[in-house]
Amino acid sequence: MTVRCPPATIASASTTHPSALALGILLLGGFITVFDLFVVNVAIPSMQADLGASFADIGFVIAGYEVAFGVLLIAGGRLGDRHGRRRLFVLGMAGFAVTSFLCGIAPDATSLIVARLLQGATGALLFPQVYALLRVLYDEAGRRRAFGRLGMTLGLAAIAGQVVGGLIVESDLFGLGWRIVFLINLPIGLAAAWSARVIPESRAADALRVDWVGIGLAAAGLLLLLLPLLEGHRLGWPAWTWISIVASVVLLALFLGWERRIAGRGGDPAVDLALFRNVAFSIGAVVVLLIYSTATSLFLCFALLAQSGLGLSPFEAGALFAPASIGFVAASLLAPWLVARFGNATIAVGALIYAAGIRWLIAIAAGLDDRAGTLALLPPLVIFGFGQGLSMTPLLNLVIGSIAERHAGMAAGFISTMQQVGGAFGVSVVGIFFVRILDREAGAGLSEAQRYADAFSGAMIYNVAAILVAAALIAVLVRFRRAGET
Repeated sequence: MTVRCPPATIASASTTHPSALALGILLLGGFITVFDLFVVNVAIPSMQADLGASFADIGFVIAGYEVAFGVLLIAGGRLGDRHGRRRLFVLGMAGFAVTSFLCGIAPDATSLIVARLLQGATGALLFPQVYALLRVLYDEAGRRRAFGRLGMTLGLAAIAGQVVGGLIVESDLFGLGWRIVFLINLPIGLAAAWSARVIPESRAADALRVDWVGIGLAAAGLLLLLLPLLEGHRLGWPAWTWISIVASVVLLALFLGWERRIAGRGGDPAVDLALFRNVAFSIGAVVVLLIYSTATSLFLCFALLAQSGLGLSPFEAGALFAPASIGFVAASLLAPWLVARFGNATIAVGALIYAAGIRWLIAIAAGLDDRAGTLALLPPLVIFGFGQGLSMTPLLNLVIGSIAERHAGMAAGFISTMQQVGGAFGVSVVGIFFVRILDREAGAGLSEAQRYADAFSGAMIYNVAAILVAAALIAVLVRFRRAGET
């Protein structure tokens, strides 16, 4: 499970006291985006079988959504500030519904990838408005209650995405199989968009402009990097993959140069590079990238292990993984108290618990040769989820807290982007190891369960290593914070 940051820009609060229906519609906006993210993980094996998709294809189904969402997140927040947050909420919700429909009717893997890119883009319009509207429409007491309900909603969406989503896929409603998990968003999303007129409109008088050139350079550079990482191993790393990587580096360098130029002219860059003069923030950004690179990749590989390898149904696989989300929610509720009681070093401890849970999961999975031993996966799943919640939930406040308050909005927007880019990067890197091991053992006479268990165990070594590096960097970051406070 992953947690997203607040939006990049937030105006001053008002006390309009919106109706319970307005709150419910805003919470639905958060629910539908998180539910869709988790239900896709459960449905991936069915998609792969139905569309004849490769691992690279399904990797791009997930990573493409995260890149589009992450890169456009800052733009979505600024567009809402400038043109009306309710208006962008309606556009985002309607767009999410329509692009979900396109996902549901996709005839092949390529069409599904394109539809997911568009879905991620509309999600980036929708999601920042939820946070911004909750922030500006309530007074302090009402805001605390509203954000508490949002946190519970997102947690329930993650669990429902796995359990209810798995049940929906397995039920094969109307003979649509996995497609129904996307198609149900159409009536729900359109109804929510129509009902959103009860939400008061709000704008920011001093809203920042959208840096479309910078966003375009960043998006192109990241996509040119992900494509060869996902496709390179399967195709034998032809020349175009290396050309794409070089082009990616060039475009990302141009992005940095453009951002510096915009800031130097007094404009509104997508990312103010002056943020990185703060060493603590720079370290924190790397930590966020590393930590979030482990989450989506684990969900993907576990879904393939459970369904394609062990032969579990979508519902069984979702129910098996649900305890990890319960552990995450429990840790998220405890994390503020633990950090207040024992300090920010608790976050590093959480990362170590997270790594230990995955390492235990690797050990159990490596010994599986059929579905009979799947219940042994439950304890490490709970530990992994608890450690993930204990590290991820307070990490964002630690990183953004290292920045002066006047730059907090920009910092939050960038860290939100790093969360999504990290997830996409993790899928790409872990996929290389997963597919290599799976292909290597194709002719070794092993059962499907053994092949997928070995591929899962080998690929997750990256996750353990990334989390351990992140834990060490968190310890350094905590020292920087302490030094700054003395």
